[in-house]
Amino acid sequence: MSSDAPGNRRAIALWAVALLVLAVVCIPEARADGGIFVCPDGRGGKHFTNTPESTSCKPFRGGRTVSFSSVNPWSGGKALRRSGGRSSLAYDREITSCADRYRMDPNLIKAVIRAESSFNRHAVSRKGAQGLMQLMPETARELKVSDPFDARENIEGGTRYLRSLLDMFDGDLALALAAYNAGPTLVKKIRRVPSIPETRRYVKRVLAYYEGYNGGRIADAYDRSQIKVRGLVTVQ
Repeated sequence: MSSDAPGNRRAIALWAVALLVLAVVCIPEARADGGIFVCPDGRGGKHFTNTPESTSCKPFRGGRTVSFSSVNPWSGGKALRRSGGRSSLAYDREITSCADRYRMDPNLIKAVIRAESSFNRHAVSRKGAQGLMQLMPETARELKVSDPFDARENIEGGTRYLRSLLDMFDGDLALALAAYNAGPTLVKKIRRVPSIPETRRYVKRVLAYYEGYNGGRIADAYDRSQIKVRGLVTVQ
């Protein structure tokens, strides 16, 4: 057995070299025309790619120090889900327009859309809610939304509905979000976030996303008086 050890070691070494060569040969080449690019993710962070999809991506040059967080605390360490390659960037124009019209922070609208549909405009829930902001058919009819799967119509209707809930609950964001999820009748009756696990999780999730989009701060640049911090800390 000892006499064969040198031969075994040589064989293992040859196999290791062969595997190393094979790995080098099989590694996909980066884009020959650009190498690695740094792209903004639309939420204040960056990601790296060798297949840039936007003119906002810039070539990454070695030697630079790039600071970024590998884990987003607001998403539980999970990447933002996409549908058909779409993210909030695809709807920024509609979101900003509706935010201006209804005196709301666009980041709040983004947070609601992310919690409701993960930016999938074709989403349909088990209960029948539809589109980006998950409007129930009867709610969509009341809001005069003719096509809930049309991004512009859905965002306009959902934002107008959320604005009405904020007004109904005197700007208490937690109550408005609870009403968006569980319906305003119950929330108006008890004047607090209902003890419904799904609704409590929903309110927490939207507030967490909202904080994340705002860099860890709850703020409403359009009408700060309508956002009550007191209402944000009542959800346990």
